[in-house]
Amino acid sequence: MLVPHSDFVEGPQPMEVVAPQTETVSTAENQQLEDPPSSRFTWTIENFSRLNTKKLYSEIFVVGGYKWRVLIFPKGNNVDHLSMYLDVADSANLPYGWSRYAQFSLTVINQIQNKYTIRKDTQHQFNVRESDWGFTSFMPLSELYDPSRGYLVNDTCIVEAEVAVRRVVDYWTYDSKKETGYVGLKNQGATCYMNSLLQTLYHIPYFRKAVYHMPTTENDMPSGSIPLALQSLFYKLQYSDNSVATKELTKSFGWDTYDSFMQHDVQELNRVLCEKLEDKMKGTVVEGTIQHLFEGHHMNYIECINVDYKSTRKESFYDLQLDVKGCRDVYASFDKYVEVEQLEGDNKYHAEQYGLQDAKKGVLFIDFPPVLQLQLKRFEYDFLRDTMVKINDRYEFPLQLDLDRENGKYLSPEADRSVRNLYTLHSVLVHSGGVHGGHYYAFIRPTLSDQWFKFDDERVTKEDTKRALEEQYGGEEELPQANPGFNNTPFKFTKYSNAYMLVYIRESDKEKIICNVDEKDIAEHLRVRLKKEQEEKEHKKKEKAEAHLYTVIKVARDEDLAEQIGRDIYFDLVDHDKVRSFRIQKQMPFYLFKEEVAKEFAIPVQCQRFWLWAKRQNHTYRPNRPLTPQEEAQSVGLLREVSNKAHNAELKLFLEVEVGLDLRPIPPPEKTKEDILLFFKLYDPEKKSLGSHFLYVGRLFVKTIGKPLEILRKLNEMAGFDANEEIELYEEIKFEPSVMCEHIDKKLTFRSSQIEDGDIICYQKSPLPESDEMCRYPDVVHFRTLEKPKEDDFCLELSIHTMMSWKKLPQHIGLEDPTKIRLTSHNCYSQQPKPQPIKYRTSDILYYEVLDIPLPELQGLKTLKVAFHHATKDEVVIHSIRLPKNSTVGDVINDLKTKVELSHPSAELRLLEVFYHKIYKIFPASEKIENINDQYWTLRAEEVPEEEKNLGPQDRLIHVYHFMKDPQNQMQVQNFGEPFFLVIHEGETLEEVKVRVQKKLQVPDEEFSKWKFAFLSLGRPEYLKDSDVVSHRFQRRDVYGAWEQYLGLEHSDTAPKRAYTANQNRHTFEKPVRIYN
Repeated sequence: MLVPHSDFVEGPQPMEVVAPQTETVSTAENQQLEDPPSSRFTWTIENFSRLNTKKLYSEIFVVGGYKWRVLIFPKGNNVDHLSMYLDVADSANLPYGWSRYAQFSLTVINQIQNKYTIRKDTQHQFNVRESDWGFTSFMPLSELYDPSRGYLVNDTCIVEAEVAVRRVVDYWTYDSKKETGYVGLKNQGATCYMNSLLQTLYHIPYFRKAVYHMPTTENDMPSGSIPLALQSLFYKLQYSDNSVATKELTKSFGWDTYDSFMQHDVQELNRVLCEKLEDKMKGTVVEGTIQHLFEGHHMNYIECINVDYKSTRKESFYDLQLDVKGCRDVYASFDKYVEVEQLEGDNKYHAEQYGLQDAKKGVLFIDFPPVLQLQLKRFEYDFLRDTMVKINDRYEFPLQLDLDRENGKYLSPEADRSVRNLYTLHSVLVHSGGVHGGHYYAFIRPTLSDQWFKFDDERVTKEDTKRALEEQYGGEEELPQANPGFNNTPFKFTKYSNAYMLVYIRESDKEKIICNVDEKDIAEHLRVRLKKEQEEKEHKKKEKAEAHLYTVIKVARDEDLAEQIGRDIYFDLVDHDKVRSFRIQKQMPFYLFKEEVAKEFAIPVQCQRFWLWAKRQNHTYRPNRPLTPQEEAQSVGLLREVSNKAHNAELKLFLEVEVGLDLRPIPPPEKTKEDILLFFKLYDPEKKSLGSHFLYVGRLFVKTIGKPLEILRKLNEMAGFDANEEIELYEEIKFEPSVMCEHIDKKLTFRSSQIEDGDIICYQKSPLPESDEMCRYPDVVHFRTLEKPKEDDFCLELSIHTMMSWKKLPQHIGLEDPTKIRLTSHNCYSQQPKPQPIKYRTSDILYYEVLDIPLPELQGLKTLKVAFHHATKDEVVIHSIRLPKNSTVGDVINDLKTKVELSHPSAELRLLEVFYHKIYKIFPASEKIENINDQYWTLRAEEVPEEEKNLGPQDRLIHVYHFMKDPQNQMQVQNFGEPFFLVIHEGETLEEVKVRVQKKLQVPDEEFSKWKFAFLSLGRPEYLKDSDVVSHRFQRRDVYGAWEQYLGLEHSDTAPKRAYTANQNRHTFEKPVRIYN
């Protein structure tokens, strides 16, 4: 595999992968246009088999002014292959931030037969982190060290390196707007495919204008409105000076961070986005824009040769998928698209009143759209290698495309011949990389002039026509020979960057499509909103740039505590984000800051005393100690460093202000070590709502040797009680993850009760004995049964602090054993139960369920929901299997056998993983159940058919799925129904297989005659004839994991929906593009 070398590579890696598997924002294309300097280096290594070193470097050679060398691992870099890399020889001495780009090949010469020489090509951006690049698994050591193979002759190995260097423009100082007039889009992680598509759509001005004219209001939020998010994005692309973020748009799609790091297919996103916009445009002034721009029509026909019968069907398309393999250019693909298929022999067409007839079948175009989108089929399934591959073949596309050529050979008889179908190329979307990953970017001509621009995420560059067209054809590239006078083999390498999607605009429509779009096309509320956003962004940018010069000081006062406690918060003292903050230069002396406070709050400097806050180990946040005179003499910046080890540029203070009898501020009293500052909250259980139960009543200084008894009269005065009212005191210790308040003995000293500065004392009237339950934080809780989460079942008033009142719950539902109740909390956003049961109460809506065993016992078990499919009856029953977590699938099957009806006593069961109507896995009996997740996959149990137990040596077990064409896109299929396995025998024809399938599914003759059978690979159907030998299509015996290669049964989904609801699959195996909103 092509990776930077490491002395610790985990396991062998495949040889042929020559592009990193994850997306990289490469600057490899940012090179100068002149021919690159190149050179060939030959390294003759003698006594090769006797080398006693793990790695070996060649001599240094120079290409493009840079020093290089070859690095080999003669015995492999922790693999059983020769490992070989190209290394930057002087990387340790290069300046910070260096990089260089090279295309190169590494070769081991076969000294007996040159045609067996092994050469591998690649390209790489070398930098300080990746100063070498190459192949960990270059060739098997067994071949290298075998003298008869010709790679070692006289114990000598000959290695060659061909290197071509290109210079790179400085990525970081480049200003796209200044250089090109356009800006790019930021990559969220793996969204380059989306960025290239958005740039293409944005640069179709007619489309952009339609998006601007979609109705939105000033009350809409971009993250919840696709039209507004797209308008905002397009506006910023048009008027911003810097690259634009796409997070608002992806949020409006309903995507989470996971979606942003999952690279999808640009073709699929194009279809889904256009369908969504088409739907959003309905009923507006721009209704029909998508169809007007992108929709064309073609006619599928079957015409009998010997009788007068013709069947036609008109279909629409938004894009066309053109074959690349076997086609030299776009015209060859169109020729193949309209190629006539002869239906004769065993493949005759059944004409309604004429029976089986020789016929011809084909497709012709009725009309083409103004904007023609061509999707090039660069990816396909390779049956020999049993994997998806990328087609990097050379494929040419013209600057001007004439679809009227050869007297309109692509047009149907009913096409309007007065419309001139001459198109000019507008944009080329490129995929660079392999089948498992890569990078997308786009070449676009925004005004259809000769000037092309490359849009590569954040970076936009000017490019010439050759770069946009010829260099994106794919195929192989040959570099100039280093020594033309010698008979050197030309240096060729496969081009992994090639065109993936083409956009053409019809010449007769280009004035209308490439129209003027300015601010008058943009709604006033949008302009105001976005200009305000831009101003705020600039302000934040300025603040950020100056942040190192300032400290933000947040000052909490008694007034903040009184305002927030009982309203915004119930525990702790204050939300610091809601108090007055000051942005102060770090160099300002603290005494000058006190003058600022005096102006703001009208509190004289001498009457201010500031306390530092401290975060305690129990995660509470309390005033800890007052500032010393020495600290107040320092600058604000130094004070921050004293109080805050995290250096988050914030300083939180509590401002203590004492008032005299006239309620005016007075200087604070001197504080000794014996003085403790305490904060007091009053709790009144007789109030109706939770918020009004709490009230901040003030603070007091007490002596450590004093007792609560001494301040009871003062506390009653603060609460407005009679002077002799009996009250109970509690210390509020913590509130996360559960509330903890401890009763305070009024006769003990504060020191004995471990009371210290910043502690909170809650007090209430002493409750009467019979009212003890109602006097401890009562709250009204709504209960809903988990089976009916939308309906309130009943309400109870319960206590937060004690379990006494929770006895009401089992009593209310008539349950004797309270341990059989399990509670689930409420998600206020989805208005649904949360996925997992709760460990402690967190909301005023709870969902309950009554268990058949005590909850502590249940927590040691694993519960799986298994759908059992009866072998002879058309019924499915869901069983809950509950076993110890260390149990195996075999234990599940044994337990299930005791609960289900089997067709015969000795029947064997198996457990399958079914996902979106496909079988992904047969669980081995030894697999542990602890890691099986039945929330996402459907677990299906079934009997193993007798025919599968006795497979012959030539028999194959294949997947069979039901499918139908997607109504919105005939090029895609949708699976439905229950998938199953089927044994096919060597030489068995489709006609014979049909008989067994019909018998297995018990489908009536009339309905079954309408079914079509197809071989599907990765969603592409290839329809079969009755005479086809089915086994020839399935090359592998072991197809348990080959869920994308199956026999498809095409018919409409007329089966009634089952009454049971197994877990709904919420994700897909390879997640498709979805826009949820």
